[in-house]
Amino acid sequence: MPKKIVLAYSGGLDTSVAIKWLKETYNAEVIAFCADLGQEEDLPAIKKKALKTGASKVYVEDAREEFVRDYIFPMLRANAIYEGTYLLGTSIARPLIAKKQIDIAVKENAYAVAHGATGKGNDQVRFELTYYALKPDIKVICPWREWSFDSRQSLIDYAKKHNIPVQATKKKPYSTDRNILHISYEGGILEDPWAEPPKDMYTMMVPPEKAPDKPVYIEIQYKNGNPVGLNGKALSPVELFKKLNKIAGDNGIGRVDLVENRYVGMKSRGVYETPAGTVLHTAHRAVESITLDREVLHLRDSLIPKYAELIYYGYWFSPEREMLQTTIDTIQKYVTGTARLKLYKGNCLIVGRKSPKSLYHPELATFESEKIYNQKDAEGFIRLNALRLKVRRILRGGRNK
Repeated sequence: MPKKIVLAYSGGLDTSVAIKWLKETYNAEVIAFCADLGQEEDLPAIKKKALKTGASKVYVEDAREEFVRDYIFPMLRANAIYEGTYLLGTSIARPLIAKKQIDIAVKENAYAVAHGATGKGNDQVRFELTYYALKPDIKVICPWREWSFDSRQSLIDYAKKHNIPVQATKKKPYSTDRNILHISYEGGILEDPWAEPPKDMYTMMVPPEKAPDKPVYIEIQYKNGNPVGLNGKALSPVELFKKLNKIAGDNGIGRVDLVENRYVGMKSRGVYETPAGTVLHTAHRAVESITLDREVLHLRDSLIPKYAELIYYGYWFSPEREMLQTTIDTIQKYVTGTARLKLYKGNCLIVGRKSPKSLYHPELATFESEKIYNQKDAEGFIRLNALRLKVRRILRGGRNK
């Protein structure tokens, strides 16, 4: 019985070459798996290409609803942003793809799984930590750490030699990864962090300067920390994302250009488009601002960098991520309400928020006359909080001048 390898297959340059290379190197049957995560590609054509390239079988699964509901939404409930900028669009997709691969490996009795991530990137870690977390005895193959190809150009040359169709060219050698949450651009002509990206390098959004001259107002409804409706209409997770991607993208919202710190120890420049995700981060914060207690909100915010780091590094299926998720979800039961946003030429502005569970007290907040708050009480409050500052100055005298 031939050995079987389950390959995470995208139809791109790396994994297209990997099918032939795996067959030749391991004398094994290669089963390709392609997850539909909303990448807006011709999946039947990708399946056909995988079979033509040498795969013995191809699995294509629509995992969009699961992706948004069980991966993106929990991440958004945590307001996870890596290094204050990156909305983790690629990072959050990898554990789901790897989980599906393991499911197929078990079903097909495959002895190994493989992926097309490079030996320099984060994705190799994300894939492989998930593999081992879910099936400790699985063999893992990373072609980029083994084969003799030393650049994407050498892969392009190999693909042409063996009649493997690829999209990457010398003119546009950068790598892209897309799903319903975002699209990323990395490598090639983007490796110079001083160089502005090409003007035609837009996919999910228009350049802000080409966005409409009139602002668009939208309202997003939240229930227990999750977005459940747009402009008063209830929508499924996938439908909500599709509509928001279109609205936000048309208004030039969601572009970031950053140099990030990879888990393996190097800095890398990436350009990302995350239209719906950008809007949902802003809207979620707006609803939280009137529904969460101050200390709860501040404590949760202190956990965001660690939570985001766990996703970026590939520890989705780790006990520490699950622990943080439980804590975060406990407080999200109060995050129910509506955020009103103004979208205009790349800007996403909060212009209103309301909630049936609001902690905002109009009488307390007003500058007008009210009978709840005694302003004289603030004097004692300030004196007590100033005590340690006064003692420090008295005992140290002028030594801190």
